[in-house]
Formats: sequence, structure tokens, C-alpha cells
Amino acid sequence: MLSDKIKLTAKDILEKEFKQAMRGYKPEDVDKFLDLVIKDYETFHQTIEELQQENMRLKKQADDSTRRQPPVQQAAGTTNFDILKRLSNLEKHVFGSKLYD
Repeated sequence: MLSDKIKLTAKDILEKEFKQAMRGYKPEDVDKFLDLVIKDYETFHQTIEELQQENMRLKKQADDSTRRQPPVQQAAGTTNFDILKRLSNLEKHVFGSKLYD
């Protein structure tokens, strides 16, 4: 997956040879800069791999937890209105007229 999108590897950068021209850059400066690029490139690649593994682990964990939980079902014919009405009747029975005083 990652290899499809990234064109260069740290090894490609390390082994890249540049032709020298009459008025070119100092090869030592280019090499130092490319060494820094290689270190960053390796760090980015390692971070991407770790994040992909964590992502796969979390997806599996989410799938496992949804499989373990039974689906929530209401009793046949029971709606929120019915539940609220029953709750109101229960409050009246338990607290009586004190509730509305």
C-alpha cells in the first residue's frame, strides 16, 4: 500500500549519483544534505508503518467489540412515549401528590 505511492526509498537517495558540471554545487554539501534527507525519510517511513499497524489493530478491536455487544432491542410495541408514560405513572404512584406540590 505504501510502496505504491512513494517513489523513492532511503537507499535510492543514498545511491543517487549527480553529474558534476563546471559551475555546480559542492559535492560535500550535497552529500551532507542528502544524509539529512535520508534520516528524515527513514523516520517518516517507520512512523507510517507504526501508524498503519496501530490503525489495523484498532479496526480489529472495534470489530471485535461490536460483535460481542448484543443488538439493542425494544420490546414489541414499546416506544419512547410509552416508556415516558410508564415513568410518569410510576412517579405518581411512588411520590403521589408530593411531586406536584
